Amino acid sequence: MELKNAMAGTLESGDIMIQIAPTDKAGLTIDLQSTVAYQFGNQIKKVITETLEGLGVTQAEVRATDKGALDCTIRARVTAAAVRATGKNVWKD
Repeated sequence: MELKNAMAGTLESGDIMIQIAPTDKAGLTIDLQSTVAYQFGNQIKKVITETLEGLGVTQAEVRATDKGALDCTIRARVTAAAVRATGKNVWKD
């Protein structure tokens, strides 16, 4: 699947900014910046990975800047960024 650079989200409290970029490296590389990474970093990365893989994105570089987002917000932002990066419409029937 071909990717282009894309992003979604904000740096507001309770949100997360997701940036997706193409890479030559196999798999997903996630760079997480979060004040709660010590407590929730593994969960945040898990949600990002599961969401991208569910959308068919298995090779990308992801930069996530978290400001205390809940899992549902993380999924929404990752989905929006993936749609922008791939051009795939996941909401179409």
